[in-house]
Amino acid sequence: MLAKRIIGALDIKNGKVVKGIKFQNIKTVDDPVILSKKYENDGMDELVFLDIYATNENRDVMYNLISRVAENINIPFTVGGGVDSIEKVHKIIRLGADKVFINTFALNNPDIIKKVSYEIGSSNLVIAIDAKFNGKYYEVYSNSGSMPKNLNAVEWAKTVENYGAGEILLTSIDNDGTKSGYDNELIKIVSENVNIPVIASGGAGSPDDFCNAFKAGADACLAGSVFHYNIYTASEIKNYLKGCGLNVRI
Repeated sequence: MLAKRIIGALDIKNGKVVKGIKFQNIKTVDDPVILSKKYENDGMDELVFLDIYATNENRDVMYNLISRVAENINIPFTVGGGVDSIEKVHKIIRLGADKVFINTFALNNPDIIKKVSYEIGSSNLVIAIDAKFNGKYYEVYSNSGSMPKNLNAVEWAKTVENYGAGEILLTSIDNDGTKSGYDNELIKIVSENVNIPVIASGGAGSPDDFCNAFKAGADACLAGSVFHYNIYTASEIKNYLKGCGLNVRI
């Protein structure tokens, strides 16, 4: 059985790591390179960088930041935000990122998933799905959680898998930044309907939250607040998970 992964979430705004609650009330945390090195030393398996406003501001990817991070860490990292062409995908990989994730561009142009998967390999392509429960089903949102798409998250997850995505980054907008736990129902229904890894995101506040998300079907758990504010380290989370009987890299 593959080891469960702990992934650090580094949302970027104006070159700094930031964190919000339910995609709102964004506050600055620290420098991304400093945090990246700290998280690697603390036992993090991977990192995910998201330039949260690149798409809405119609801005280019922060290539300089990708280079700086690549030069300073040795764990895998994924980059997303403002990725709207195959050329950008190739440049991100050339600069040192291990994977690229796309969200809004894939929703607006689903065929790009096939093209990117063919160009860089499905294992290097992550599709991000931001979802919120609308009273009937989990609805997909684009543009940093600001635009509902009238699309069922489960159906979209199955589509992106069929189109060649290698992994899904699944974020609960309802739970994001709340430290109240992951949306395990969302994790369960998506992971049961796809055969590619699902990264759970949104709501981690305690080691038990990670344990419950993994038991719900997540292959990896991504978190920001719990690490940014020194509540726990990745190593502390992993030691707890090992005690829960989960396979993790210590």
